[in-house]
Amino acid sequence: MKNHVERVALALFLLLSIAALAIAAKVVSDYDPNANFSQYKTFMWVERPHLDDPLMDDRVVNAINTQLAAKGWTLVQDGADVGVAAHVATRRRHSLETFYSGFGGGWGWHWWGGGMGIATTHVNTYLVGTLVVDLFDGKTKHLIFRGWATDALPDDPKKETKKLDNEIQKIFKDVPPK
Repeated sequence: MKNHVERVALALFLLLSIAALAIAAKVVSDYDPNANFSQYKTFMWVERPHLDDPLMDDRVVNAINTQLAAKGWTLVQDGADVGVAAHVATRRRHSLETFYSGFGGGWGWHWWGGGMGIATTHVNTYLVGTLVVDLFDGKTKHLIFRGWATDALPDDPKKETKKLDNEIQKIFKDVPPK
């Protein structure tokens, strides 16, 4: 009997571990390979995040400031080498894309004349809690880095501020790129 209970417990543990991995945040980053990151020493905010909870705004800003300061960059009010912008998706959003085919020999996203055809609509859902952080060259205003994490913004910020900090740390793990 004890052996059976241990097997069930192990199976339950493995199942929960796999489920935790499936719902874990996905963190991705990309950068401009032509950007010379060694020249960047200062940063400033050009667009702060706008969440329903202003305290969450501050948590995101402070976590990003901490990561960039850890890279040796200094926060300044103006004239920075790098501009920082953070964007968030806090609600489930949908977009509809409709593709038309068979309308009188035409195809694509537009109406191309007479005849009968088929319209196919796809619904895309943006993930709740996605955080996108962009870094721009202060002189050229070109994007030099973009990092994003899905499911980075917690439902209960008091309990999960550490999760947010960890996800932002992962976003900046490869800054400056090697």
